[in-house]
Amino acid sequence: MRTKLRYLLLQTRNSDDSMRKQEVGCFSRMLGCEPRSIDVVDFLTRGPTPSEFAKADVVLLGGSGHYSAAGVGVWLERALDALRELHRVAKPTFASCWGFQAMARAMGGRCIHDPRLAELGTVELQLTDAGRTDPLFSSLPPSFSGQAGHEDHVVDLPPDAILLASSTRVRNQAFRFTGKPIYCMQFHPELDRTALLERARTYSEYIERIAAMSYEEFTSKCRETPEANGLLRRFVETACGFD
Repeated sequence: MRTKLRYLLLQTRNSDDSMRKQEVGCFSRMLGCEPRSIDVVDFLTRGPTPSEFAKADVVLLGGSGHYSAAGVGVWLERALDALRELHRVAKPTFASCWGFQAMARAMGGRCIHDPRLAELGTVELQLTDAGRTDPLFSSLPPSFSGQAGHEDHVVDLPPDAILLASSTRVRNQAFRFTGKPIYCMQFHPELDRTALLERARTYSEYIERIAAMSYEEFTSKCRETPEANGLLRRFVETACGFD
């Protein structure tokens, strides 16, 4: 695989959030690239410029920390417009968690806030029939694990989306757009167990609210997710055509 790809990470995180830097590190480890290969634009302050889009070989979207894709706001409308442009030009894009939700909403799907269906920790996922034959997801076993942390979820996919994976609690866990190199996942392929626990310590209120257990008990239930973690590198090989 070519080593000098340029990545553009579109973040949605507060300026004092330590997970801003952690997120860059997580993506760089799973991609096998240097952090300096990842440029960052935060939607809370501005949208990406046309030149930033053009410079990037791959666009990345991750979590948000404290912001909902089901909400409202000038910054969110700016973000949704940028995601529509990614879809229009078919830019290779890999979106997880908030990015999954926002991309679905941007392209005509529906995302809602529903704590009853929240997931936090290592979750079990199953491929759909389409997932079993998908160029990217067919590399996974029929059942696999991923790291998750969300209270919002997508209840309706966009019209041109193909469902690739589900969990027992949340049906829409992964999709791609027909004929476009854009993949979106509710879970976090960029997070291994260590990174997930670091996020959980930073946003500790979610452990009590979602998992309803102590941090120690939560850690005992989290596992490594090698199959899901391999998706990022395989995505670059598949979507960008690099070997």
